[in-house]
Formats: sequence, structure tokens, C-alpha cells
Amino acid sequence: MRIAIAEDSALLREGIAGLLAAEGHTVTDAVGDAAGLLRSVASDPPDVVIIDVRVPPDFVDEGIHAAIRIRAEQPGIGVIVLSQDVERRHTSELLDGRGGNGYLLKDRISDIAGFLDAIERVRAGGTAFDPEVIRQLIAAKSEPDSGLPALSGRERSVLELLAQGHSNASTATRLHISRSGVEKHIATIFDKLGIASDTTYNRRVLAVLAYLRDR
Repeated sequence: MRIAIAEDSALLREGIAGLLAAEGHTVTDAVGDAAGLLRSVASDPPDVVIIDVRVPPDFVDEGIHAAIRIRAEQPGIGVIVLSQDVERRHTSELLDGRGGNGYLLKDRISDIAGFLDAIERVRAGGTAFDPEVIRQLIAAKSEPDSGLPALSGRERSVLELLAQGHSNASTATRLHISRSGVEKHIATIFDKLGIASDTTYNRRVLAVLAYLRDR
């Protein structure tokens, strides 16, 4: 696939670009700031963009705003945001019901197979959220004043894996339950979150969106 990268660390940027090229992907551009990425995407749209949350000039949240803009202007492009830490306020902005997005912690990129799998899932229209990101977000939304339907511990575990992009079979294996058990939990999650079966969006993504939406 064709991938564009925005990362201010030259070492990490070139490392990611080299890894992707070695796997047979085409790196359309590798830049150090959000403005450069936006120009590149506008002139030569890739299949997926990978961007750091904090890039020049202010190193605050330029990356996330660029990611959201790309999703709004070119929804066919998958977006993966990289971050050093979990930043809750940004994650729900990426979840818009369409899939094709991800949020990964930089420390996990060393898991090369997992990183490449995340890119493939996002390109296919799925989600790829770091397990630690999901754990922290779901823990925050499980507080008594969240105003959301109460999910059981098992249902939260299933939801965590849905957010990470796992299939029913993978979820069943990880939780040591049957696939039919996973399907029943998913159905209950949809019911509790009021997600109808006739929606035009991915119900799994909508479930994660509904649960993680800002209070």
C-alpha cells in the first residue's frame, strides 16, 4: 500500500519508512511536520497516513488536528496517530463511526508484526487502538458519573478487543470463551448502547464511539 509519514524525530521517521519499504509498501512522503503532511496528502493521496500527535511548530496537538482534517477532507485515507502517552481528549475525535483509524503508543512500535497488522487493519477500514489506550479510556468511562449504561466486566473486555480491531474468533481465543459467547456479548453491548442493526456505519466502531465519547 501507499503510506505517508509525519514524525519530527528523523531517526524514528526514517526507521518507520525503512520498515515499510522492506515490507513492500511505498512511502509516498516522510516529513517532519503536519503542514508538510497536509500538502503531501493533497497533492499525492496515500492509502494510509501515520502521524505523531506532537509535531512542529508547537509540539502540542498539531498532529491530531491534521489527522482529523485528513479524515474530513479525504475519508478514504486511513489514519494512524502515534503518541508517547495516552491523551484521552483526542481519541474520541478520531472515532467517528467510519473506521479506518488507529491510535498507537510509540513504545509498542517495537512489536513490528503488531504494527504492520495495525496498518493493514486500518487500511481495510477497521480500527487499531493500543490496548493501553483502550484500557485507560474504558476505565475513565466506567466511573459512576459517566451516565452510560453499565457494562459488565466481561462486556468491557470484549469492547476493549473490538476497539483494538480483533475479530470474533480472535476475541474468543484471547478471552478463552466460545465464539457464540462473544457474539452474545457483542449483541448485549449493542443493545445497552442503543446501536440499531440498520445503521449504515460499522456497528463495532459505533459501539466504541458511544462508549468513549466525551462526557
